[in-house]
Amino acid sequence: MGLFDRLRGDGDPRVAFIGIDGVPFSLLSSHSDRFPNFAALADEGTAGEISSIVPPESSACWPSLTTGVNPGGTGVYGFQDREVGTYETYVPMGREVQATRLWDRVTDANRRASVFNVPVTFPPQRDVQRMVSGFLSPDLEKAAYPDDVATYLDSIDYRIDVNPRLGHEADKTAFIEDAHATLDARFEAFQHYLAEDDWDLFFGVFMTTDRVNHFLFKDYERDGEYKAEFFEFYEKLDDYIGQIREGLPEEVTLVVASDHGFTSLDYEVHFNEWLRQEGWLSFNTEEPTELGDITDDTRAYSFIPGRFYLNLEGREPRGSVPEEDYEDVRDELKAALESLEGPDGTPVVDRVVEKEAAFRGDHDAIAPDLIAIPTKGFDLKSGFKNDTDVFTTGPRNGMHSFDDTSLFIDDPDATIEDADLFDIAPTILELMGIDYERSAFDGASLV
Repeated sequence: MGLFDRLRGDGDPRVAFIGIDGVPFSLLSSHSDRFPNFAALADEGTAGEISSIVPPESSACWPSLTTGVNPGGTGVYGFQDREVGTYETYVPMGREVQATRLWDRVTDANRRASVFNVPVTFPPQRDVQRMVSGFLSPDLEKAAYPDDVATYLDSIDYRIDVNPRLGHEADKTAFIEDAHATLDARFEAFQHYLAEDDWDLFFGVFMTTDRVNHFLFKDYERDGEYKAEFFEFYEKLDDYIGQIREGLPEEVTLVVASDHGFTSLDYEVHFNEWLRQEGWLSFNTEEPTELGDITDDTRAYSFIPGRFYLNLEGREPRGSVPEEDYEDVRDELKAALESLEGPDGTPVVDRVVEKEAAFRGDHDAIAPDLIAIPTKGFDLKSGFKNDTDVFTTGPRNGMHSFDDTSLFIDDPDATIEDADLFDIAPTILELMGIDYERSAFDGASLV
């Protein structure tokens, strides 16, 4: 055995993880005739529905999936977070993830990791074998490491993300074509670097599935105009998963997972407007644009998706809720959320989770006080505007769900029952034979 083989861990078990962002298990399991490769992976390995995290938003989900800890440990709660002690907000990027990533544990064990298109990983790390950052990356050149990776990806017209603006058009043809082109280039890149066979962990994400679901999922569930095109896209994904599985060496275990589920969207719910109308929130300007525009007497505000913060004295700069009233005010808001009904009389919120039930760790200073899990069909928004409608409809017809998250492990001895997103990282380390402290994760190995 040569030096390169020892460094690569030649002969040790390896893992190829393929992320399928936002793909519900029910979609794949209910249509085994259309998706024979997923069906074979389930029959010959182990597959099932798992739970996502609270909140089930990609910017929070992928840091949790890749670290095995909840947002209180990662420090990332959603697409927008708040600076401690201020009303300043920011969009979390890779460096805001405070917990140890799976591929860092692999590298620390003197094994090699290639990481492609994982959301919330920009800028790319330079202490792994190769990395292409995913969602939130500004462009391919800045997102790829080392330089030769960007050169190759540019040659195959690789794109970090589909153009979501195309999905806003009434005619979805251009969007669907762009989704196929994005998926094709992603698969070509994965195949290219999988064939290099110089990695111990290959971690790649198809995010285009999430984009397709946002704009076409109701067409699938309710026999809409683009149902056939929806299935065509997923049949291609199934074929690509089959080709990846077929080409993997014997010592590689394939793991395929989503970060949350999906369901049809009927109404977008603008919760800051609801809070304004209900007397919880007001603005000090006629045209508010940001959190800092709230007035001193505001008692609560919201961030997507369904995160609620009390304007608490001693925590917020201009807090109006006394600390001694925290529990009572939070209970009042929770009850109001639980009683809210949509235009058709349907309860908007399925359940409301208190922060201490969802988050634990060193980074809970910016945790929301309450998290609303919506009834299917209601997509929880926020926004800082004046005089908008609480319930609206838009170009998107699909929304994230906490349940119905997918997990496939090409190992018949795995056990997926009652699993959740936190179990994936320790499972991969176990499959690779890499030692770790069980207490470092909120989940546990499934093998």
